[in-house]
Amino acid sequence: MESPDYPRTGPVRVRRRINSSTKDPELARAAAAFAPQVSERRLSDLKASVRNARTHSQKQIHLIAESIKEFSFTTPILVTIDGEIVAGHGRYQAAMLLGMETVPVILIDHLGPQQIRALRIADNRLAELSGWDDEILKLELGELIELDFEVEITGFETAQIDVLLDPGPTVAAKVDPADALPALQDVAVTQRGDLWLLGEHRILCGDARERADYRKLLGGELAQMVFTDPPYNVKIDGHVGGLGRTKHREFAMASGEMNKLEFTGFLHAVFAEMAEASQDGALIYSCIDGQHLHEMLNAGYGVFDELKSVITWAKPNAGMGSLYRSQTELITLWKTGKAPHVNNIELGKHGRYRTTLWSYAGVNGFRKGRMAELASHPTVKPCAMVMDAIKDCSKPKGIILDSFSGSGTTLIAAAKTKRRGYVMELDPLYVDSAIRRWETLFKAEARHAETGLTFAEMAAQRGRDDSTSTVSDENVGGGHVA
Repeated sequence: MESPDYPRTGPVRVRRRINSSTKDPELARAAAAFAPQVSERRLSDLKASVRNARTHSQKQIHLIAESIKEFSFTTPILVTIDGEIVAGHGRYQAAMLLGMETVPVILIDHLGPQQIRALRIADNRLAELSGWDDEILKLELGELIELDFEVEITGFETAQIDVLLDPGPTVAAKVDPADALPALQDVAVTQRGDLWLLGEHRILCGDARERADYRKLLGGELAQMVFTDPPYNVKIDGHVGGLGRTKHREFAMASGEMNKLEFTGFLHAVFAEMAEASQDGALIYSCIDGQHLHEMLNAGYGVFDELKSVITWAKPNAGMGSLYRSQTELITLWKTGKAPHVNNIELGKHGRYRTTLWSYAGVNGFRKGRMAELASHPTVKPCAMVMDAIKDCSKPKGIILDSFSGSGTTLIAAAKTKRRGYVMELDPLYVDSAIRRWETLFKAEARHAETGLTFAEMAAQRGRDDSTSTVSDENVGGGHVA
């Protein structure tokens, strides 16, 4: 087997003496006795110690191998004169996995048998006794992600990184800036077919049933995960909140005009395009109410490879309803393809214990500002809920797709979790709302993909009002849109 093409500078012959200028004669003698020289040895000439107590999982060996390919073999293996490994068993196994013929080694010939046995343990154990400065680590990992570096090569798993970057609120916050929803304008800036670039994120004014729109949005890439909230085929005005006091804008489609078969067909068509636009093994979260769960299940079974779960979103307050007032919504979780899906939960391995019962505040909480939020968008979803789902089943810089963006919660949630939000919305007014929301929250400007104009410049060119007023106030708590 040929050696892999990994960064090398050729055989290293570096002789470095440890500084022996110390007042302690014992340390001086020890320093003088050990003058390490890095040399290349054939991998076949080395042998693992039968008394090595350190274990390595296959996952770790693969990580070490990836590290060697990225950084080269920066830490030589410590060996005795007969080739027995003192320290570096993991690197030894990774080198075998990579098919390397030679590896850099340092000969340990100044220690007795008992010292070598102790060093074999100490080399591993002493490193375990160190800690991390979480603030510095957070900065380093966050900046590496921004530079599009594959951070899992550092040995930290995605779930650990997510917890470090966003540990969650320690106390209940009165105001979350991500909750502020821009008021809908009378006339839209966006037109059908417009693609907007929001930093590394994208939003297209397009149809969730049209493959050409997905191609335009994704630009040849595939989604790692989908979180979407399609219309439930319920007429909005008179059925969603406000006891009739708030007039709502109807959805562009599936807003109560379809019968059961038509709605099932609509969902089937949308799901088929989502599956086509997703990676093998991607998970698709799709919200629905209990009355229309049957149609969604029928549509999903006809497209996806597996129904992973049906999740219940439990709200702190009940909405309207006959007989029983509704306090829950459902989220169907599908898998497309046969490849393993991303699993950052791992049964709570990293402290994130997740079940099929999700408890998050909804817009129907009795608080100041809720009527205005309902007017801005009638089917509000909590951003925190979408962020947690994204953390569960995707990796940093992965594409999170939403074909029914509404006012942009999935876009905002993706940005806040260092993923890429690629979202679509048919209604131009809601596209405008999502753009204004992102610009306000992240203090940045969206640009029109074709012309390069900012959103404000396009508004001026098309003679539109680029107002950024919001419907939130200091007491707004948990509402987001999907």
